[in-house]
Amino acid sequence: MTAQMHLPQFFVKQKLTMMVNRYEIFAPAPGGGNGELMAFAEQKRFAFKEQVTFFTDSSRTRPVFGFKARAVMDLNAGYDVTDETGAQMGFFRKDFGASLLRSTFHLEGPGYAGTGQERNMAIALIRRFTDFDFLPIHFDYVGSDGAPLISVSRQMSLGDRYTVDVPDPRVDFRVAAAVAVAMDALMSR
Repeated sequence: MTAQMHLPQFFVKQKLTMMVNRYEIFAPAPGGGNGELMAFAEQKRFAFKEQVTFFTDSSRTRPVFGFKARAVMDLNAGYDVTDETGAQMGFFRKDFGASLLRSTFHLEGPGYAGTGQERNMAIALIRRFTDFDFLPIHFDYVGSDGAPLISVSRQMSLGDRYTVDVPDPRVDFRVAAAVAVAMDALMSR
C-alpha cells in the first residue's frame, strides 16, 4: 500500500522570527538542494494548545494539511494530522517518560505504527544540559517490525535545516512533514 501523497525525501527550513517559527518545506531539486516549495507553515510561540496549519505558500490562502494537539498543556499530548478537509491522516505523540534522556515520539498512520527516537544518546544528553542550539539532531522512526519509517536529520547550523527521508511508501508526505515540524517546535521548549 502506498500513501496518497508519498515523497521519499524532502527538506524543512526554519526561519527564526520574534513571535512565530516559520517553516518552508521543499522537494529536492533534480541536481540537489531545494526544489519546489511543497508547504509553508507558521507556529505561534507560547501557544496553550498547539495547532499548526500548512499552506501552499507564504500568502497563506490555501491550507493543505495541519496538526493539532488533542489536549491543552499535556506532557504526553497527542497530535492529530489532518488533510485540507480536516480528515485525520495520522497521529503522533511525545513519550514524556522516555524523553527524559532521549526524545521519543510514537507515530501511527494507515497500515503502520512506530516509534522515533534520537539516534545518538551522547548528543541527546549534551542537548539537555547545555544551550548548544546548533548541535545536529538525528531521529529514526521504525515500525513495530523494525523496518524504517522516517528519518529526520538536522544539519549543524544556526538556522534549523532538516533532511527528511521517508523510505516507507505507506507514510504520507504530509504526516512526515507535520512530524518533522512538530519535533522542532516541541524540542525547542
